[in-house]
Amino acid sequence: MPLREKKIGFLGGGAMAEALITGLLGAGLVEPPSVYVSDINDARQEYLKQKFGIQTADNCTVAGTADIVILAVKPQVISGLLTEIAPHGRPELTVISIVAGISTGFIESFFEGPVPVVRVMPNTPCLVGQGASAVCSGQFSSKSNMEKALAIFKATGQAVVVAESMMDCVTGLSGSGPAYMFMIMEGFIDGAVRLGLSRDVARVLTVQTMLGSAKMVLETGEHPSKLKDMVTTPGGTTIAGLYALEEGALRSLLMKAVAEAADRSSKLSAGQK
Repeated sequence: MPLREKKIGFLGGGAMAEALITGLLGAGLVEPPSVYVSDINDARQEYLKQKFGIQTADNCTVAGTADIVILAVKPQVISGLLTEIAPHGRPELTVISIVAGISTGFIESFFEGPVPVVRVMPNTPCLVGQGASAVCSGQFSSKSNMEKALAIFKATGQAVVVAESMMDCVTGLSGSGPAYMFMIMEGFIDGAVRLGLSRDVARVLTVQTMLGSAKMVLETGEHPSKLKDMVTTPGGTTIAGLYALEEGALRSLLMKAVAEAADRSSKLSAGQK
């Protein structure tokens, strides 16, 4: 196990850190005494300590004690945090960043020697154990460092390896993607309500339909287009609905949404460095 007997420290104790701690402890990958967290909000630290039985400390203590440090703060404070913990950088430390738009090279530049840095783009469904996370390595990261990061994020859903050059694309796809899914669900619900179905019933049917469809793709391994064709009979109801979606250029709009969000991510990243 890549996390066996490892101490994991979180610098920042927000919702994503809480989700990751929940996943790690729930999967039995680490024990509570091996998890450390620091947060600018003392009440937040105490909440996490009481909920999970983990340890709390200041930033430097966490960085100096942990084998794996997860940077889970806002982009606007990352420079100050890295300056603070820089003296604790060491080759045997694995630094994992979930800070949006911050490159591995930017983080590495704060340390004097080679420090392994792994960058991860998770998404909000991590909060319910169904996240989609993309993981990329910095110049000093080894296979072992990547395995540690993958183990952590697979505890809250799915995790895949990508090149860092693809991180803006990932942001536009899975990072922003939940918002697209919520909007599609909202449209389905409103469409059913318009035709007379109660909102509560429409919500249940819509959400379960999306959940079940996603599970079919995952579990069958079939391409979505093949599964779509299985539902579509000649001259039937589904093809009529699909025709309306094609007239509205749904696929083109979704492709544009991913591209626009990726472009925005690239511009924001450039402005933060």
